[in-house]
Amino acid sequence: MATPQERTRISQLTSTYSPDEPPNLPLGFGDFLSLLWRIDKHAPELIKVKYYRRCAYSLADGLGIRTRSLYRLVEQTEAGKIYEQMPNAPYRGTSRLLDAQDRKAAIAQLSQLRLDVLRIGTYQDQWPVGWPGSGIMDTELRDRVFAVLFTALQGQYENFGRLLLVVDIVLANLLLGSEPVGEISLTELIANHGYPNYADVKVRASYYSE
Repeated sequence: MATPQERTRISQLTSTYSPDEPPNLPLGFGDFLSLLWRIDKHAPELIKVKYYRRCAYSLADGLGIRTRSLYRLVEQTEAGKIYEQMPNAPYRGTSRLLDAQDRKAAIAQLSQLRLDVLRIGTYQDQWPVGWPGSGIMDTELRDRVFAVLFTALQGQYENFGRLLLVVDIVLANLLLGSEPVGEISLTELIANHGYPNYADVKVRASYYSE
């Protein structure tokens, strides 16, 4: 059973990080990975891509990971392709190249698992057409599958969502090394690292302009 702290963390990791849904907890590497997913998800929306890139770069600066190979990969990868390219991060570093292939395989599997958890966590807008079971021709069976996914799964998601907390620890180790990166408050990010101020009228107007 997830603790209240875990529920809040999972809720933040699956949130929109929009001006109307700013993070309540200090941000860590898991938030960085969720912001990268938001960049990919909003690839057709240039204004939102710009917003989420600013969030991600600011957080990377606050966490002290701007010199890492993952950050360089994110900078050079177009929106919509970041999670796809993430497993290649080990080859962009200058150390531990000996085990780069093994790390690439592990990162690929874990990043795909993270994608699945995030998609299920935000299924209201992720599965409007292609939800599992949508290809079933039998109407009664298709409706039954739909009912299970959108009722039973909703109640069980907080347990499934705890995978994010574990996956993020392992991905941090594979992508950044064993040295922990810690967390940083939203207040400090806004004040010292250029994170978009959710209360700023111009930031809000820009985000919702598309």
